[in-house]
Amino acid sequence: MNFHILTLFPEMVEQGLNTSILKRAREASLIGVHAVNIRDYTLNKHGKTDDYPYGGGAGMLMQAQPVYDAYQAVIKKLGTSQGQKTRVVYLTPQGKTFTQKMAQDFSREENLIFLCGHYEGIDERVLEEIVTDEVSIGDYVLTGGELAAMVMIDAIARLAPGVLNNEESARTESFHKDLLEYPQYSRPETWRGREVPKILLSGDHKKIEAWRLEQSILRTEKKRPDLYGKYLETQALIEELSENKLIHMDMIELLRRGEAEFLVKDGEGVLLSPKGTEIAMLYCRNEAAGRRILETFARKDPGTVRNFVAHQTFMFPVLREETGWEEEIVCRQAVYTRGVTLPVGKGLEIRKLTEEYAEFVGNHYDLAGDLCYVRQRIRAGVMYGAFVDGLPAGFIGEHEEGSIGMLEVLPAYRRKGIGAALEAFYVNKMLAEGRIPFGQIIKGNDASMKLQEKLGFRISRDTLCWFSKK
Repeated sequence: MNFHILTLFPEMVEQGLNTSILKRAREASLIGVHAVNIRDYTLNKHGKTDDYPYGGGAGMLMQAQPVYDAYQAVIKKLGTSQGQKTRVVYLTPQGKTFTQKMAQDFSREENLIFLCGHYEGIDERVLEEIVTDEVSIGDYVLTGGELAAMVMIDAIARLAPGVLNNEESARTESFHKDLLEYPQYSRPETWRGREVPKILLSGDHKKIEAWRLEQSILRTEKKRPDLYGKYLETQALIEELSENKLIHMDMIELLRRGEAEFLVKDGEGVLLSPKGTEIAMLYCRNEAAGRRILETFARKDPGTVRNFVAHQTFMFPVLREETGWEEEIVCRQAVYTRGVTLPVGKGLEIRKLTEEYAEFVGNHYDLAGDLCYVRQRIRAGVMYGAFVDGLPAGFIGEHEEGSIGMLEVLPAYRRKGIGAALEAFYVNKMLAEGRIPFGQIIKGNDASMKLQEKLGFRISRDTLCWFSKK
């Protein structure tokens, strides 16, 4: 991903973001940092970018023209199609407080523009013209936005694929799953009379993971009771959903991995979204609760949700009545609960797909839909291909909400076990990541049903239904 910083002090940004992990990420072209000097775009022959504010008052104000022209230069460089949808973040004490959730949201963008203010601020007219997000890093005032921009870029960049050598770090650090990180220890085993907990020296990874979870919970309860309350609330919801685990596994996994955003909470149900997606998932105990949730959602929905998933059949006709939604796909959920790896077979090369295969996937998979979605899944690093004699024979991937899908084998290679090998490969990948593999079988797809049963998946008795906006 690329960060474009509109600033009066480009050298400050360049130096601050060119050390340690971020420096290595830049050198490996995993991220790009581009400081744009606003002074280069002023029409004033003395390089002046500020003036006195109308109405009087202390200090000077950054003028609209050089800020806007610097912004336009970035947009022109990105190209019209990309530039028009690029988010512009203005660093201001008046903005929403920056959080880890916000960092995860921003990390899904291909380009971000940061606008750093100085003096008494920036002419309001240019802010209204270009800014999409106003963000603060805390309730205090800095001399300029550069330090705040660097804080945000550091937090966002480390979530980009490949930036951290150990990707597990991003999943286990503080604030993941509403829990603080567990205590960590290194050599020596004894320091000033304090010893490393014996469990960490045992080599028993299951016991170590259990201890770490317990410590995270205890630490969160003690230091952040607000987060601890959210954690208990999530655990209670997971327990309720687990009463019919198979049909709710998509929601359970999102909650378990800390990747769910709550859209509506109700005493008898919930509407949540996989973070960074346009999907909403509904669970409710009865129709009355479901209608309440829909009504609440309709009042607050900013229009970003494009797909709606209902998990209770009594809500299907309710959604069919809604003028804004239409039924698209009815599915059963297939869940791999055995927890043991599957044989993949020999002689088949399976490797991660790169963007050069986007059109290939789009041309051979009927439900791939928009090619942009295919490219997004490839960029997310979740699309894999099977190759025979160097030629692509099939592919598999993971959808935005975490389900295994997009499985297709080319006609010339069918009935050779390639589909089973691809899915077994992906099951093993998810198990290694500590996840429960699941997928959704479209009603009437008997071939897929047989494959899931052959691989040992359990199939939900109930169905869920995907709806899309008309």
